[in-house]
Amino acid sequence: MKVQAYERLIVALDSASVAEAQAMVGKLDEVVRFYKVGLVMQLAEGTSEFVRSLIAGGKKVFLDYKYYDVPETIRKAVGRAAKTGVSFLTIHGSSRIIQAAVEAKGGSGLKLMTVTVLTSMDSTDMQEMGYSQHTPDELVLFRARKALEAGCDGVIASGREAGKIRELSGGKLLVVTPGIRPEGYPEDDQKRTVTAGQAIEAGADYLVVGRPITGAADPRGAAQQFIAEMQAAFDRREA
Repeated sequence: MKVQAYERLIVALDSASVAEAQAMVGKLDEVVRFYKVGLVMQLAEGTSEFVRSLIAGGKKVFLDYKYYDVPETIRKAVGRAAKTGVSFLTIHGSSRIIQAAVEAKGGSGLKLMTVTVLTSMDSTDMQEMGYSQHTPDELVLFRARKALEAGCDGVIASGREAGKIRELSGGKLLVVTPGIRPEGYPEDDQKRTVTAGQAIEAGADYLVVGRPITGAADPRGAAQQFIAEMQAAFDRREA
């Protein structure tokens, strides 16, 4: 079945308030069907209700809270998240932590995504964090392999590693790619960026886009441009 790009674009709602996020969803209505709610909104008043309203309205939600804790705490947190009906959830940590999350989601439709290396990090950041023996690529692939072995559904990784992850997993891991920037767009705080077309052609399954859409003068038009670029890349990949 042909991949439909409009189902694979995830818009990041890093809004200061629920009201601001709701306004953005209104601007993107009928164009965008998948939204990421992350740490910026985690403690905003009404966020839980907002997430449930998106799901009730037929939208998909990627809850990007990067759960990282002892296995039993993760088991409880993931079990609660699974009951909300969110589609994607990010977790982080050792095989035991990932396995606890996998057990907790049970037979729900929740897909667990392991964070590999943030797209805002490069080799200098890795050395500062004590990973002096590994390049970002090496650590991404190591964590992707562990995620696969632990039963995770996919990983969060830059477009630069997407192809290697697909090869490593035989296509069994979904690759969700943030750090997407159009040609000529400022990198902001991102370091390992690619364009939407480059990410899809490399093997990414879903793209997470924030500021290039939500910060655009015409967010709806920007989202449509991303979807068109993604569709062309999916079509080339499947040809």
